[in-house]
Parts: sequence; C-alpha cells; structure tokens
Amino acid sequence: MDVIFSGIQPSGSLTLGNYLGALKNFIPFQETAECYYCVVNQHAITVPQNPALLHERTRNLAALYIAAGMDPKKATIFVQSEVPEHAMLGWMMICSAYVGEMERMTQYKSKAQKEEKKEGFIPLGLLTYPPLMAADILLYQANLVPVGEDQRQHMEITRDLAERFNRKYGEVFTIPEMWAPQGGARVMSLQEPTGKMSKSDDNEWATIHMLDTADVIVKKIKKAVTDSLAHVHYDKANQPGVSNLMSIHSAISGKTFEEIETMYDGQGYGTFKKDVADLVVEELSPIRSRYDELTGTPELDAILDDGAVRARAKARVTYENAIHAMGLYRK
Repeated sequence: MDVIFSGIQPSGSLTLGNYLGALKNFIPFQETAECYYCVVNQHAITVPQNPALLHERTRNLAALYIAAGMDPKKATIFVQSEVPEHAMLGWMMICSAYVGEMERMTQYKSKAQKEEKKEGFIPLGLLTYPPLMAADILLYQANLVPVGEDQRQHMEITRDLAERFNRKYGEVFTIPEMWAPQGGARVMSLQEPTGKMSKSDDNEWATIHMLDTADVIVKKIKKAVTDSLAHVHYDKANQPGVSNLMSIHSAISGKTFEEIETMYDGQGYGTFKKDVADLVVEELSPIRSRYDELTGTPELDAILDDGAVRARAKARVTYENAIHAMGLYRK
C-alpha cells in the first residue's frame, strides 16, 4: 500500500487554485493508500504571524480539509505542531543539510527578498524550511507526495537529505517520489491571467476563495478578463484569460478543451462565463456548507485529537529509528 503525506500552510484563505490544483487531488488517495494530511502550521511561522489569527486559520483549514472530502475514518488528519517529532526530526535534517544548498533554493531567494523589503530582516526559518518539510514527509515513510510543480525543488532536497542520512547512518528513511496529477489545473488570476491565482492578491476580483458565497463567485467570473476575440479557444499565449476559464471548466466538468470549444462554438463569452460560474458554485457550495457545520465544534476537535494520536504513533517509530541510527540515545 502506498503511503501518502501532504500538507498546506494555514497562511490565508484557500483559493479555487489551491482546491483544484492540490486539495481535490488529495481525496482519491484515501481509498487505496495510507494517508497523512497535515495542517503545517510550523511552516507558517517561518515568517511573522499574528498568533490569534494563526490559531484561527489552523482550525479553519482543518475544517476545510474535512469539508472538501477528507474522511477521518480513512485518512489521518492532524496539526503539525501537535506531533513534536516534526520539529525534533526537523533539527536532525537541518544538521544534515548544507548552507549552500539551502541558499540556492529558488523559493528561499524570492521570499527572503520579499521579507527583507517588508520587515527589514530575513527570518532564519525561511532558510531552514526545506529540512523541516523533509522531516514532515520522512516521518511517515511516505513514498508518494502529491505537490505542485512549484515544490519540485523541495522534493529534490527531501530525497537528497534522506539518501544522505541513509548512506551515513543506515537505511532509516523511504525515498519519496513526487506525484503530480496528469493535466492538473493551474488556476491563474482572473484579472492578470498570466500570473497564478493568489490568496494574497490585493485585487479582490482576481481570486476566488473556497468560502466565497455563490453571488460573489458569479460576480468575480463575470468580471474575469478575457479578450475581444469572442471565441472560446484554448491558447495560453494569445488568449490567457479564456484559457484560464477553460482550465477551471475542464478541472470541474472533466471535459477536454476540445469538447469545451465545441460546446461554445459561436456563442461568445457570456454563456461560457455563466456556465463556468455555475460549475464553480456547484462544486464549492457543499464544501462551504460542511465547513460551516464543523468550525468551532467539538466534532472538529475530536477529529484532530484522534489524528494527532494516530500520526504520532507512526512518527514516533521513525523518529526512534533515526535517533538510534544517529547516536542520539542513552540506553
């Protein structure tokens, strides 16, 4: 049986892009694999956070996991900070990593520049983020990790650290593989369709959030940037806005781009946008309803309490093996 690990940071309201590009793809694994789905709140503090807001977002993201279809009877759903082995193995991975390889990480360079400009300093956590991510994955002996293409470099570092540890101290860790969905949706901004949809975009019309109401979703898609060609055709270079809406349609409806083009041949953008909006509303409305039922309830706490116990039972075995291999034991 495959072992799956994946996690999302509670650093803001999840978008339609987060859902179609990541979260939705997590769900099918729970039918056939041993799955660990984590709210990675310790990764969120690699940059300054408001404590009360981080607490709220952590709970809310866990509720959204379940509302989106993660079944606590089939998958282990938990919060990273409630399993201490993440931080403890993370330190061991930091001590196995090299400064040069961390400084070469593309995301570190871009985020460090942004934080230095914003805060006046670079948090050290940004540099040591990859070893903690490696620990997250390796603790559960995961062999498959569903992540986006933007995480490929982090996955390569995870594999490097696992192989380095195994060579030096013995075979402790499974070497994980990155899993990327074939034809998975990469949802772009509704207002700047050459850039990725972002939960931190200042333009409120650029991003659909998973918890947006039906009316808000319809308005945002109506205002989505298209072009003057009035022809539903997939061409990212020349029609990025229309192509983005087609990607959203395809990811939800399961139809190919060719089928979508045929459906809207000669109809212009009005009908097409309405249908895309209807699909998104139909997809997200049940999630919002279930989310509203869960947030702030004892049911959510019971699920996360149980998830932490189950996750720690698995993580503890790997951690004990690692500290014995490294010599960090007394008896």
